[in-house]
Amino acid sequence: MHQGNQTMISEFLLLGLSNKAEQQNLLFVLFLGMYLITVIGNGLIILAISLDSYLHTPMYLFLVNLSFADISSISTSVPKMLMNIYTKSQSISYESCIMQMYFSIVFVVIDNFILGIMAYDRFVAICHPLNYTTIMQPRLCILLTVIPWVLSNAVALTHTLLLLRLRFCDSNTISHFFCDLASLLKLSCADTMINELVLFIVGLSVITFPFALILFSYICIVRAVLIISSTKGKWKAFSTCASHLIVVLLFYGTIVGVYFFPSSIHPDDRDKIGAVLFTVVTPMMNPFIYSLRNKDIKGALRKFSKRKFPAFDALGI
Repeated sequence: MHQGNQTMISEFLLLGLSNKAEQQNLLFVLFLGMYLITVIGNGLIILAISLDSYLHTPMYLFLVNLSFADISSISTSVPKMLMNIYTKSQSISYESCIMQMYFSIVFVVIDNFILGIMAYDRFVAICHPLNYTTIMQPRLCILLTVIPWVLSNAVALTHTLLLLRLRFCDSNTISHFFCDLASLLKLSCADTMINELVLFIVGLSVITFPFALILFSYICIVRAVLIISSTKGKWKAFSTCASHLIVVLLFYGTIVGVYFFPSSIHPDDRDKIGAVLFTVVTPMMNPFIYSLRNKDIKGALRKFSKRKFPAFDALGI
């Protein structure tokens, strides 16, 4: 255990993505743009599904949760980073840092579980189409919506309570753009063995179970699709899963690259890039990859715009 000044610190310093002054304006504009795109894109998805009764189905219920989680995920880190760049201040209070860490865990875990549930929904729709409405009843859908929120908060609360028992002594400098759990553990001058063990076990479980569900679902989907005789039918079935698969690869690929390889292979800069990918880029891309390519959602947005902005209809938009 590292020995040093045992005075508890009251704030941390977030070094951000770059310490070069000439890059700060570029980072501010870039991340502000990505944040606005994410909020607007996912907000439109939530709006379209909420206002169109035709879209009140299990698949779109899960999409609403995914979009809300994406907005919340990027909102836990990017606004504070933008504020620090704008004010030229790197500080974040101890309490705010802990809260930022808590909610960043919550929304990453929720994304993980929702992707697994969406895979199960596609499995039922393709492999058991005649029984889809019987299986995906409202009670089950509500349960599948509530469970990720309960589990994600339980995971975040576990890590937070374990972190609160630690002492931070000599250094309060976080080489990151937000309060990441792994970065905080590196700063502690107390014994973090229990924290690291729980992080590994819980993290592995949180990744493994949804991924196993996704893998099982797609094995069954592939087997079901291969039985379809017509090429058009096979393509139509696969096309309903293509966007989800892209999101899954983007989400799991970045998490595995950041957290499940030795740190010697991944220096701090690569950790930051990985974190940007799954906390900023993935939430921004999801509306384009998954939702905005959906003709039902585009149709709902078009009807909404014509109803609220009649001038668009007159212009043929």
